[in-house]
Amino acid sequence: MKILTVVGNRPQFIKAAAVSGLLRKEHDEVLVHTGQHYDDSLSKVFFTELGLAKPDRELGIGGGSNESQTTRMLGALERLIPEVRPDAVLVYGDTNSTLAGAQAGAQAQIPVVHIEAGMRSFDLTMPEERNRIATDRLSDLLLCSSPNAAENLRSEGISGKVEVVGDVMVDVALRWQPAARERTADLAKNLGVQPHEYLLVTAHRAGNVDDPARLTKLVQLLQALPPPVVFPVHPRTRTRLQAMGLWDELIEMEGMHVTEPLGYAEFTALLCGARAMLTDSGGVQKEAYLAGVPCITLRANTEWVETVEAGWNTLVDLDPQAALIALERNPPAGHPQLYGDGHAAERCVAAIGSLAPSESAGR
Repeated sequence: MKILTVVGNRPQFIKAAAVSGLLRKEHDEVLVHTGQHYDDSLSKVFFTELGLAKPDRELGIGGGSNESQTTRMLGALERLIPEVRPDAVLVYGDTNSTLAGAQAGAQAQIPVVHIEAGMRSFDLTMPEERNRIATDRLSDLLLCSSPNAAENLRSEGISGKVEVVGDVMVDVALRWQPAARERTADLAKNLGVQPHEYLLVTAHRAGNVDDPARLTKLVQLLQALPPPVVFPVHPRTRTRLQAMGLWDELIEMEGMHVTEPLGYAEFTALLCGARAMLTDSGGVQKEAYLAGVPCITLRANTEWVETVEAGWNTLVDLDPQAALIALERNPPAGHPQLYGDGHAAERCVAAIGSLAPSESAGR
């Protein structure tokens, strides 16, 4: 079959790195990069590091509101599909690229495959939550990271085929973590910190950085953290901090080590050596769990509820006191296998291959 795969941001590049190679052994994949993450530090480096094939098409669509970005992506994909004539459209996760790919496939009556289906934060103010729900309703094959995600879909009466395959991020983590851990000491030394003594922070969600009041609260939370703190700053976050006059305040904090965004290998190395991870990213919450590092989530909810139930993830929103209390907790003794055994990509490819000829010829 010919598979049109749509990706556009850091987590999708990582997931595609697990699936794409196996998929290309059995099918013809056309990889499309929408350009949602267009900064080299969030895009090109992941193709280079993870061995992901160079995109066959680059749409160059970045910036703008969620609505305008998704609309422009949809228009470009609508024009591309008749040219490529795929048998299925494959999307990952919950971004604007995900929704645009699913809409384009559904409108062309081509089966849509959604990897990481069924995730729910139950917060409809999040663009990602709206994207997840809409994508799942448009999808024909819904491949879930966990039984909980599959149950979400069943409770919503989703009509597509639902299958629990595990999480492809586990595949990537098992492959890359050993080498990453060997780099931890050197990277920490270069930053002037000691392994297992520093906190690692990421923040980029629109709900935290686009709202001036919440961005101010984020800076106040960072000020309350015990140093040292390592903070790879997302370009969007840097722009917002500078516009609010908070950038100098951030970089002048005692024990604050600000860096440029990091590639997967460097970030994983620093994550594996962190005392704890503080983040508003869904993907990083899961990466922290896979690395065995306690996570403090700078949101009031999460789609990765299993990590909270297991005691490895604490939701604090932007409450400094709650974050400090969470930092004092010892990690749980147990670390259950929540998201599979590292063979999720194989199951994804097998499930895609099982699409009936009538399905891959259009609905």
